[in-house]
Amino acid sequence: MSKANKSNKAIKYRLYPNDEQKVMFAKTFGCCRFVYNQLLALQKQRYKDGESHLCKLKSNEFATRT
Repeated sequence: MSKANKSNKAIKYRLYPNDEQKVMFAKTFGCCRFVYNQLLALQKQRYKDGESHLCKLKSNEFATRT
């Protein structure tokens, strides 16, 4: 398939979680947000201190320790 004939398609899904699933989603997204904010703060501090940016592997190692 050539690039000229290539088209992008999108599929939308709608979820209707029950109450138990809503709680699970809230906990999961809360944990993800916490880890993201912790790693963002770490990267900002490293930048401020003149240190190099952490790669994904090192970020994952840090995230598993917290």
